Amino acid sequence: MLSSKPILLVEDDHVDAMAVKRALRELKLKNKLVHVSNGEEALEHLKSNGDMKPCVILLDLDMPRMNGIEFLKLAKDDEELKSIPVIVLTSSDEERNVVESFKSNVAGYIIKPADYKKFVEAVRTVALYWNLCELPIGG
Repeated sequence: MLSSKPILLVEDDHVDAMAVKRALRELKLKNKLVHVSNGEEALEHLKSNGDMKPCVILLDLDMPRMNGIEFLKLAKDDEELKSIPVIVLTSSDEERNVVESFKSNVAGYIIKPADYKKFVEAVRTVALYWNLCELPIGG
């Protein structure tokens, strides 16, 4: 289980960031959540954090300073960062964003549902897939 490694959330929208935090809390994940607001901050965090790389990066695409696609291209070209799985968690369903994301080897692309319960379920699916939490009995 990857529970000792942090999760990196790259999200500029405070409401969406709060929803992710709340969803992870409801799932009772023990992983520390590190939140940054754009791709530049994410790269700075990843480069300055030594060997404690996140187990997964949850990445929004539409952000100021450095957007998600720009971040992906730089991170996936970096030998130290390219193996960290990235899940795009965005409101964009534009085909060019989906194509560019998968060209940069993302592990998944999730369009944020407007309904909070569906949003929690999407985050839960990510957490279960990456073995960050136990599947509840009967779940």
